[in-house]
Amino acid sequence: MQAAAALAEQTGSLREPVYQLSNVGKTYASNAIIALEGVNLTLTKGSFSAVIGSSGCGKSTLLKIMSGLIPPSTGRVVLQDRPVTGPRRDIGMMFQQATLFPWRTTLENIVLPIEIRDGKAAAKAARKPARALLDLVGLSGFEDAYPGALSGGMAQRASICRMLITEPAVLLLDEPFSALDELTRDFMNMELQRICASRDATAFLVTHSIQEAVVLADVVYVMKPRPGRIAEVVEIDLPRPRTLDMMTTPKFGDLVGHIRSRLDQEAFV
Repeated sequence: MQAAAALAEQTGSLREPVYQLSNVGKTYASNAIIALEGVNLTLTKGSFSAVIGSSGCGKSTLLKIMSGLIPPSTGRVVLQDRPVTGPRRDIGMMFQQATLFPWRTTLENIVLPIEIRDGKAAAKAARKPARALLDLVGLSGFEDAYPGALSGGMAQRASICRMLITEPAVLLLDEPFSALDELTRDFMNMELQRICASRDATAFLVTHSIQEAVVLADVVYVMKPRPGRIAEVVEIDLPRPRTLDMMTTPKFGDLVGHIRSRLDQEAFV
């Protein structure tokens, strides 16, 4: 929490907290496994944060708690001053696969959350902002295309639109580009940065890629193995907008090396 506040001060003003986790823990009663323990973090308005750790360290559990899909066993989860007790319309979620319905057009897939929540009339009214989102992500002209006609990157861009259509307060990203090839993944990461910046979005990314975390995030949370705890909060003080060229600079390499060293250290503690 202190790192997020310090970073905000460096950028000129202390931005308001959007999402706060206080002493969050999770124990699965069925097998008594402690997945998370004593997790504290704060996401400020417009920030991009990432969490990284070894498989089984509790990253997915953390994201499920933040999304309201499962409750914490201990601690407090607050979004915009309201406790998170279940799924909410002001939480946007994006998964590893696009999960677009093949029988619905791109536009119909994007307005689906509105249709489910508020009905077909509201979904029809949402088509105009949906078209604006398609333009934002470079998919103008594909409104009537079906998912089978979209590439993997295009399908994930449509998923970004579907996540943004409800104007969520926070975006939770579960390795959204891990299934894409490396070149497409790099391109999509730069697109995600641009989209988040254009909407002053607050984003939280789960990833296994140190390079991806560093190139996207303002703050990287390094997690210890189970029970999952935050081992270190690493501030990424690279200028924005980030570029792929930055990945070849000594400073970028130092940040990646530091995080990798910390992950290796935690793996053998």
